[in-house]
Amino acid sequence: MTKVTAQMSVSLDGYYAGPRHSGEAGDWMESAEAAGFFRVTRWVIGAMAWRERQGFAGGEQDVNSDVIAESFEAAGAYVMGRRMADGGEVPWGDEPPFRAPVFVVTHRPRETVVRQGGTSFTYVTDGIASAVEQARAAAGGKNVAVAGGGSVLRQVLQAGLLDELELHIVPAVLGTGMRLLDADLDLAEKEAIELTPTRVIHTPEVTHIRYAVNGRAALVLDDRGSGSGADAP
Repeated sequence: MTKVTAQMSVSLDGYYAGPRHSGEAGDWMESAEAAGFFRVTRWVIGAMAWRERQGFAGGEQDVNSDVIAESFEAAGAYVMGRRMADGGEVPWGDEPPFRAPVFVVTHRPRETVVRQGGTSFTYVTDGIASAVEQARAAAGGKNVAVAGGGSVLRQVLQAGLLDELELHIVPAVLGTGMRLLDADLDLAEKEAIELTPTRVIHTPEVTHIRYAVNGRAALVLDDRGSGSGADAP
């Protein structure tokens, strides 16, 4: 059964990058946004599975590499935002690492871009639900992976379309930046999105926590030891 999944590397205080770079203050690679992003994704760089997908030699065949390989293998199609797609177009080159159809959520139309290795970029202008639905149809029974960035992931979560979330939590506090789970989820004052941890993997560089997404639920006070609950004598 096709699931809609997402994963993101975040700092201990929940940021997936430093403060957003406007593009008006020099090269992105030199920005605070990039510095934060490269810190929380540092665990990825030395992993053999990631390096192989990028066309690089070497790397460690370790637990972190296994987690990356597993995510690539499970994905039959991807959903991502236009900012990520535009930013990765040149670095990813003629053979991007996805090797599957990618559906880009955007307000600006563009013809489908076909690359080597099975990757294509289809630009979807009628919303996140349409992008997810098109990705489901193209996934061939595998999962739809929400590749990012954070804004697109929140849109999928807000719309109730996400089945599984995996956070890769690195032991660093950024203090500020682009927060993954931000206030634009449109939760009511006494409402939460409930999740159930289904897997936890610890490594010295990062802790991988996978959650099943249960959906929205009302926040209700518990008994707080007053003795009036169902188990009271």
